[in-house]
Amino acid sequence: MPSEELPVGPRGPGGSGESPDIGPVADGGGAGTARRRGLGPGERAVVRDALGVGIAVGLSGFAFGVTSVGAGLDVAQTCALSLLVFTGASQFALVGALAAGSNPLTAAAGAFFLGARNAFYGLRLGPLLQLPRWQRPFAAHWVIDETAAVALAQPTARTARLGFTLTGLSLFLLWNLTTSGGALGAEALGDPQEWGLDAAGPAVFLALLAPMLRTTTERLVAGVGVVLALGCLPVLPSGVPILVAAAAAPLVLLLRGRRAALDLDTGGPGPAGRGPEPGTEPCGGEVRTGAQEREEPRGGEERR
Repeated sequence: MPSEELPVGPRGPGGSGESPDIGPVADGGGAGTARRRGLGPGERAVVRDALGVGIAVGLSGFAFGVTSVGAGLDVAQTCALSLLVFTGASQFALVGALAAGSNPLTAAAGAFFLGARNAFYGLRLGPLLQLPRWQRPFAAHWVIDETAAVALAQPTARTARLGFTLTGLSLFLLWNLTTSGGALGAEALGDPQEWGLDAAGPAVFLALLAPMLRTTTERLVAGVGVVLALGCLPVLPSGVPILVAAAAAPLVLLLRGRRAALDLDTGGPGPAGRGPEPGTEPCGGEVRTGAQEREEPRGGEERR
C-alpha cells in the first residue's frame, strides 16, 4: 500500500497525527511480501548448495545398501535403518562392526554413541532455526552433519531454515531411495568402494567446512582433530576416532587460555609479544626508561 494512503491524524498512535507503525510491511520483511518477491540471489545460492549436498551425499546410500546386505542384514532391516536412524556414519559403523563379527549389542552401542554428536548440533541449531514447537520433533530427525553444516554456514535465520529444510528433505528422500536400490541390487552392483561413493560424504562436508575456518583458533582445532582421528584410526573401532577428535576443541582452548594467562602474568604482550621491554617500568600508566629517569633531575635543576 502506498504510504500516502495510510491513515493519519487522530487514528495514528495516541492520536498524535503520526502514521501508524507499519513494521514489516514497510521494510519488505513480511511473510507475504517475501513470498511475492521470490528468492533473492543469496537464497538461490542456498538452494543450489543444499540440493548439491543432498544429491552428492544421498547417492552414497547405494554404498550403504550394498554394505549392509553384505554384512548379513536383509533388505527390510537395511531400509529400516536408513528410514529410522538416518545418520550415515552411525549406520556404516553398525554394519561394519557386524561384518567384522562384533556382538550386535556392542555394534549398536558404538553406533549410538557415534550418533550422539547430533545432539550437540541440535543445541546450536535450535536457537538459530527458531522452529515452532510442534515442528521440532520432526526437524530433530534431520539434524545430521550435512544439514548442520549447510544451516550454520548461512548469514541469516531465514536462509539457515531454507538450507536446513532443503538439505534434509533432498538427502532423506535420496538416501532412502538409494539404500533400497543398493540393498535390492547388491549382487549386481558389486563392491561400492570401486565407485568412490563412500568418499562423497566426507568430501562434501570438508568443502562446506573449509570456508567456516576463519580464525587461527578454528583452523588449529580442525588440524588437531584431523591428527587425533588419523592417529586413532588404526587402533580403535570404527567411529570411535571421530569421538576422540572432538577433544581437539577443549584441548586447543585450554592451551590458548593458559597462554593468555601467562601473558597477563608477565604484564601482557609488549612490542615483541613478551611483555614490557627490559629496562622499563610502568609508572602512572606510562612506560619510562632508565634514561628518562636519569634526565629528570637535570630538568629539575634547570627549573630551580
